[in-house]
This record gives sequence, C-alpha cells and structure tokens, in this order.
Amino acid sequence: MLAVTGPHATQEVMDAVHQHLPKPHDPFLDLVPGAFGEAGLKLTPRHYAYLKISEGCNHRCTFCIIPSMRGDLVSRPIGDVLKEARALFEGGVKELLVISQDTSAYGVDVKYRTGFWDGRPVKTRLLELVQALGELAAPHDAWVRLHYVYPYPHVDDILPLMAEGKVLPYLDVPLQHSHPDVLRRMKRPASGEKNLERIARWREMCPDLVIRSTFIAGFPGETEEEFEHLLDFMREARIDRAGCFAYSPVEGAAANDLPGMLPAEVREERRARFMAVAEEVSTAKLRERIGTTMRVLVDAAPAMGRRGGVGRSYADAPEIDGVVQLLPPEKSASS
Repeated sequence: MLAVTGPHATQEVMDAVHQHLPKPHDPFLDLVPGAFGEAGLKLTPRHYAYLKISEGCNHRCTFCIIPSMRGDLVSRPIGDVLKEARALFEGGVKELLVISQDTSAYGVDVKYRTGFWDGRPVKTRLLELVQALGELAAPHDAWVRLHYVYPYPHVDDILPLMAEGKVLPYLDVPLQHSHPDVLRRMKRPASGEKNLERIARWREMCPDLVIRSTFIAGFPGETEEEFEHLLDFMREARIDRAGCFAYSPVEGAAANDLPGMLPAEVREERRARFMAVAEEVSTAKLRERIGTTMRVLVDAAPAMGRRGGVGRSYADAPEIDGVVQLLPPEKSASS
C-alpha cells in the first residue's frame, strides 16, 4: 500500500505513485526554458501567471455566447488547481491571478465535493480554495488576485481573508450595468438594487478593498434614464477601476433580437460619457493615496533599476489597470 486517499482523489493517487515510480521524462516539456514543471509552460512574464480554476458558465447572459462555445461550468479538481499553484510559486511566480468565466461559482457543478490536497480533505469551493492559495503564497511572499468574481452573498466570506492580508484586497466584479430593467434584459445573475449595499458592506469589512468592473453602454432598449442611473451608480459606488464597452452585436447572441437597438453613434457617445465619470471617480480615489506608502511589484527595471522602472501596486492588475512609474535612484533621492 502506497497511501490512503479518498474518493475522486485522482491527483493524490498519482502523486503517491510518482513518489515511488517517477514520471517518464517528457522531452517536449521538461527541458523547455521557462517551463514550470507540474504547471507546464506559461506565456506570461515569469513573475506572474494566470491560474484557471474552471471552464464554461451556467449563466445565459443575452450578450454572451461563451456557454454555446464552451458549455456549462466545469470546475477543475481542487487538488489539481492547488498543485499547479504550488508549482508556479516554487518556480518564482510572485503574483497569481485566479481566472474563470465565473470564479464565484467554483465547485457548484460538483456540489462542492470534497477533494484532497496534501493528504487532507478540502471542499471544492471558492472560500476553501482562496484560503489554501493564501497559505501557499505566504512562504513565497507572493500575491493572489481574484478575477471575474460575481457578487454573490458567499463572496462576503472572502473579505476577512483580504483584510488579514492573506490575499490581495482586490476584486474584479463584472457588474455590466446598474439598472434592474437593463440587468433583466441582459439576464444577469446579480441584482442591481443590492450591489450598492454589498459593495458598502465589503468596504466596511476591508477598507483597503479595490474594485474593478466592466460595463456595457447602449445595450438594446437602454433609455437615457437607465443610462443616467448607471452614471449615478458609478459616482455612489466609487468603482476604483472601470472599463466600458459600447454595445456591439455578437453573432449568435440573444441580445441581437431584443427591441430598441440604439444607433452606433448613441452607443459610442454613452460610452464616452461613462468613461468621463469613471475617470473622475478614479482620479479622486487616487488622490486619496497621495502621501501613503504602498508596496510595488516591479514589472520592468532597465539597467538593474538605474534608469527607473515600471511596477504595479496591489490595486493594479497587469495589462488592464494602471502602473507605477519608478524614478531612477538619483531622481528619487532628490524628489
């Protein structure tokens, strides 16, 4: 007998086998520069990596065709996810970005089945996954960032982990709109009326929380009143990082058949108005940080930093948020 495992613990079984019978050499991967062993080959810079925890989505948003392309939600076994995360941290990754089509729904498809990791049972559920990722990141002084988190009630349970510094106090929440009627036409799973309350509660639990979100302007049937509701929501919710797309018909999307398709110039005009408000909110939030000290993850530092560099704070995800410009040492000392 090599080990004692539980049901569905495929990865635990294979780990035990490989302890006594090493895996065959893989000439296509083992010697590839930049590979992360168990985690495979990554196309991102070596200091950060994306960790996909599921594929597909159970929602049927009218503007989206992902379910028709990728099917319903399929969660990866939690043991496999954590094994990949550990390999990435051990390979030098300093920021792990958790992604999926619906991160909050992780484990729903398997009814939060108990998996196994390092010989102990772990539920296939977002809270337990985030707890374990925080534990894995700690010895490496690394960051864990959560993306595409729908604002379900159980997300509240993660905020204490952010307040304690286990994972970054950053949530990428795809709100898309604020007006209840627009959300109903979109068939979004979250209630617009409750999102303000939830955001306020999150910030009470974790004052340093940064929220990123994306929105759609000019959705079919959107009235001027509904759009103004969205602008008022942005001002009240004070979303730290916001992006906006003018609605664009996607082949195969149900929204294409909704009445009230707006002219392209109206959609673009509303997108521009939204981004003007988003910039006002973001600028005001950034001004509040003047005089504070923030930790920065350096993305680039030419000449070993002698010419300055570019980095990001916990409030900035790579490629979609802002950056921190690092001054050369001589300019930094004189400023």
